[in-house]
Amino acid sequence: MRIEDIARRQSIPKKFLANLLVQLKRGRYVESKKGPDGGYYLARAARQINVGEVVRYIDGPIAPIHCVSRTLGEKCEIGGRCGYFPLWKRVRDAVAEIVDGTTVADVLAEQEREAAAGARAPMYHI
Repeated sequence: MRIEDIARRQSIPKKFLANLLVQLKRGRYVESKKGPDGGYYLARAARQINVGEVVRYIDGPIAPIHCVSRTLGEKCEIGGRCGYFPLWKRVRDAVAEIVDGTTVADVLAEQEREAAAGARAPMYHI
């Protein structure tokens, strides 16, 4: 797809999208082709890319707060006396289970189901 088409369909400013696509290209999630028939396309099949890996690549750890981040190492700044620590770990694990268990193909299939049901076209921001 051409960047102009993606930006228009997703209501994303073209300049912001261009920066995002550069990151996604560096991460080998998308590739590009120059020329009149050029544009961006997925580097792997949509069913082979899970949402969690893309989110982590772009935004970093999934954890809602740094002290429960697996990427940064679980560290309680008050020596494990925080009563919320177990809660935030459960939140982290629940979110990770959902995004890691969802592929780009799943997102596209859901979008198609919603469109077939007559729902408004959803917005997906990468």
